[in-house]
Amino acid sequence: MNIVERRETDMERRLRPGHAGLVASLLVALAFLGWSADQALAAAMTIAGNGPELRMVERLTNAFEKKYFGAVVEIRWDPSFQPSHMVKTGEADVAVAGQTDPDLLVTPIAWDGIAVLVDFTNPVRDITSLQLAAMFSGAVTRWSDVGGIDTRIELINGPSNQPIRGRFETVLEIVGKSPSTAHVSRSDQRAISRVAGNGSAVTYVSLGVALDAVTYGVGVALLSVDHVEPAKQTVRDGRYRLRRPVLLLRKDEANSTAASFVDFAVSNEAKDIIEEMYVSYTGPDHEPHAMRSSMRDK
Repeated sequence: MNIVERRETDMERRLRPGHAGLVASLLVALAFLGWSADQALAAAMTIAGNGPELRMVERLTNAFEKKYFGAVVEIRWDPSFQPSHMVKTGEADVAVAGQTDPDLLVTPIAWDGIAVLVDFTNPVRDITSLQLAAMFSGAVTRWSDVGGIDTRIELINGPSNQPIRGRFETVLEIVGKSPSTAHVSRSDQRAISRVAGNGSAVTYVSLGVALDAVTYGVGVALLSVDHVEPAKQTVRDGRYRLRRPVLLLRKDEANSTAASFVDFAVSNEAKDIIEEMYVSYTGPDHEPHAMRSSMRDK
């Protein structure tokens, strides 16, 4: 063996056990330096929610974590949660909600239509707001009273703590008037499954979820309300009255990762993700940030 073959290279010396950790640290440091200051976040954050926005939130957080080096986002999601309360108690940094809270900063990011669904065999295809209010308050109990066949109306409600139900009842002015006989489904998917194949049932769900169900061949039909078809464009321009805002709520002193996530959620990059299921929010003069203080003061 000649002397050249026995010589240890500089690279071999660096990779000996005593140096391997140092090399790894240097590589991480070099990678970190490749990120700009506003793309490097070290703090973790938690997002809480209870509604149909989970898929959108998952996609937003994935994009956010890829963009911001070191950011770690935990999602806590369950129909029984009270997201705004979780932010107040410190269990979460950001809440996905449907109404404002005077103690929290609010940033609207989307509009969601509230679709009214029946089984496809139900002949009713258009209904008025007054008829819907009468149905979901128990004042009208037969389909024949709203242009359908003479059979009872089976109401499928959402959980009382979820924003979609709160907004639905607020728009129709029937808050607290739901009959005790109405069935409560924990999710949009379960509500749809109870309506499909049941000509007596009626429910309301997120428009994106409803449109997906129709696309995949589930036997349900979406009702027009006050002669306005539920669609992204009619939700966007406000002609379809059954719509709700999707809001992000946080404390004033939220950590930098939470604040950066909220800023990301109103960026053009996030808009493309939001538009997959919802209508991206635009406030006065199409400035989402301009709505933050005014929404909070309402």
